[in-house]
Amino acid sequence: MASEPTAPQPPPADGTVLQALRWLDTGPRGLTDAEAAARLAETGENTVPGTPATSWPHLLLRGLRDPFTVVLLCLGLVSALVASWGAAAVILALVGVSCVLRASGEHRADRSLAGLRELVADTATVLRRPADGETARPREVPVADLVPGDVVRLGPGDLVPADVRLLRARGLTVHQAALTGESAPVAKSAADPADPDHADEAHLCFQGTDVASGSATAVVLATGARTRFAAALGVDGPPPRGASAFDRSVHGISWVLIRFMLLTPPLVLMANAALRGRGLETLPFAVAVAVGLTPEMLPVIVTSCLARGAALLARTHGVIVKRLPALHDLGAIDVLCVDKTGTLTQDRPVLARSLGPDGRDDPEPLRWAAVNAWWTLQLAEHPTPDALDEALLEAMTKREDCDWRERREEGGSCGSCLSCGSYGSYGSYGSYEEYDGVDAVPYDPVRRLSTAVVRGPRLGTHVLVVKGAVEDVLDRCLLEPDERARLSALAEREAATGLRLLAVATAERPAATRQRDLSARAPVPSPCTPADEHGLSFRGLVSFRDTLVPGAAEALRALAARGVAVRVLTGDHPGTAARVCRELGLDPGEVGAVDDDLADTVGRTVAYARCTPADKARVVAALRAAGHTVGFLGDGVNDAPALRAADVGIAPGAACAVARESADVVLGEKDLGAVGHAVTAGRYSSGNIASYLRVTLSSNLGNVLAMLAAGLLLPFLPMLPAQVLVQNLCFDVAQLAFAHDRPGAAALRRPTVLRPRAFLRFLTGFGALNAVADLATFAVLGLALNGPDAVDDRAVFHSAWFTENLLTQAVVMVLLRTGRAAGRPGPVGRAAAVLGAVGLLLPPSPLGARLGMTPLPVPYYLLLAAVLALYALALRLLVRRHP
Repeated sequence: MASEPTAPQPPPADGTVLQALRWLDTGPRGLTDAEAAARLAETGENTVPGTPATSWPHLLLRGLRDPFTVVLLCLGLVSALVASWGAAAVILALVGVSCVLRASGEHRADRSLAGLRELVADTATVLRRPADGETARPREVPVADLVPGDVVRLGPGDLVPADVRLLRARGLTVHQAALTGESAPVAKSAADPADPDHADEAHLCFQGTDVASGSATAVVLATGARTRFAAALGVDGPPPRGASAFDRSVHGISWVLIRFMLLTPPLVLMANAALRGRGLETLPFAVAVAVGLTPEMLPVIVTSCLARGAALLARTHGVIVKRLPALHDLGAIDVLCVDKTGTLTQDRPVLARSLGPDGRDDPEPLRWAAVNAWWTLQLAEHPTPDALDEALLEAMTKREDCDWRERREEGGSCGSCLSCGSYGSYGSYGSYEEYDGVDAVPYDPVRRLSTAVVRGPRLGTHVLVVKGAVEDVLDRCLLEPDERARLSALAEREAATGLRLLAVATAERPAATRQRDLSARAPVPSPCTPADEHGLSFRGLVSFRDTLVPGAAEALRALAARGVAVRVLTGDHPGTAARVCRELGLDPGEVGAVDDDLADTVGRTVAYARCTPADKARVVAALRAAGHTVGFLGDGVNDAPALRAADVGIAPGAACAVARESADVVLGEKDLGAVGHAVTAGRYSSGNIASYLRVTLSSNLGNVLAMLAAGLLLPFLPMLPAQVLVQNLCFDVAQLAFAHDRPGAAALRRPTVLRPRAFLRFLTGFGALNAVADLATFAVLGLALNGPDAVDDRAVFHSAWFTENLLTQAVVMVLLRTGRAAGRPGPVGRAAAVLGAVGLLLPPSPLGARLGMTPLPVPYYLLLAAVLALYALALRLLVRRHP
């Protein structure tokens, strides 16, 4: 068996360009085809190990791990041991149907995710040479074929295909939110680190990030499992997630039932042996009673409800549920943790304010900043405007239906704003034709400035327009120390409110010229250099805020109406997090930090800032430890730990592969509205499951208690084992309607959580009422047959109780539904009507005769009707007291 390829140790990340190239045995012209092929064989493909496709046998075996399925398998085996072949066949068939339904639903989700993976771009521009001595040419190659030593080119919008070291960079900024959670683009430079021991990684780009602006050439340092992207998965794979809300609730209820079931057969056997002298002949009856207590259809009902809800979500909202129980967890969540960027806000800033040096609103800083943005774009050969430049130009465009890019391409102009080339209406500066752009120095991550040069208002003068980081602009302005401190304080106050700032300054200079060549008839402007950026006049500040995602505020209100609280976890500044929360209608209070007091503060903190990936996972874990059911919505590598830590992880379809693989639910788009739809579907499914459990367990418990009492009071078995199993089968088939029911609005108002203790209290009350109804039926039948000691018509007794049982179960199905929608029977109401009809028509039928039943005299129906009416009235009163 061939060994797995192993990658060589990557070069030190803090070394110089020359050191990196020597370590990788490559050069600026890249590798030859032969060298790349040899390294690919040595290092393996540039892919991150993902979750392998799950096979059908594995999906089926995973369904067998469900606790109720294990209980049913045990009961089926016990039924087979006592030669109750019919009961064993029915139980094993139910187990098989449940496992097939669950496996098919999860298999459909896997196929949908495979389709999403195919949509991800998988090529990179790389310099390769056919052989030594030949010219290197750029070509598109699959990302999987990249190897350490390859030289790649990056441009705006490109995904960084591996961990790379920059060789050359021009105005390069990179979105690193996928790794760090920071929404603002990070400036990158090819310069060697000044202090290798404290390198800030400005010369490195990492797989999974994307280029916001600028261009670069870089050498590949690490690929595949050795990238920082892959490191987010952990060396030994993802850590095991704790039990989800669904798993915890199902396990709790399972153990309650298992205890009852283990006690029931011994109690039946001992009681009948002690009081009636009946021994092992009552074993089939005892097993039938235990089966009667078990909700045999629960695996089928649960899987049907979840699979139907998941299919509806995929069809109507493009939401893929990878793990069916996650749909129940969606319905149970009471806290949803989200990242800010892309979920609550778009990754596109908009203008907030334009402030003069005195801190008051002033249009002049905006005008000068837009002049800089426009001419830097025109003259510096910048590929595209960055996000802030685009926000400036859009702010200066007066007409809402105007697109300055299209006008630029078509050569047209409306003459109403700067973007079209005419900005005289914004001040006394003049028109585009008269005051032309001359030169520009593009944004440099080291200088943190960009400069445009335009012709001045006086003949022979130029105006330098400089914008950039506040500190760097102030350092180049002629200011007194007190004035500089005042402007710095003004900038700090604005930044503390969550705004991003640009400072603007200008300077008028004589128009320096040079002669291009001997044939030139006119001098041309001398090029501008960073050395000219001095002695500036401070013009003011331009601030930007994040753009809210359309519909985000409405989606948050809808989630709040459903009892879901939202927690914002972001890597941004605390002021930015607080501002976004306020704009969305959330009260951020004091923006928290993830510290040692997390367990004490997590319940009351709405927003956390400066979060690392580990911090997000800690917040999620703390919320779960506090008793909350937590969902997490994230799309980056940095979100993978939190996605795994949550009860249900949610990722958009456009998320990175790691996030999609870590999530339980994948959205068609990153939209809180889609999360609301998924929560609603989960509430419907959970409500139907809860209805089924309430109905079947309370009814079954009442019947078991009545059977135990009747076995002690009557000289014969209250019902034959075959009759018990047929009654259970009829009741179970009727309850399949719960998978298609639509609970009322009450089911959507709060999370549906199956709490074992609450269920036990519910079952005790309603089960006791059901047992009282059964005992009342016994009393009526006993009196009708001249007292219990004279009861010798067993067929009449069995038939009457069979009919009464199915009628009371039909009433229970209607009255104990979740969110009881009055006036609308729906599938459950129709199934209850059919169940009642079966109870009335089966005993006098030929099949009833084969089961040992007989038609009832008319007076018995009247007596049963009276008992049923009193039972329905008592049940209605109890439902009102315990809704």
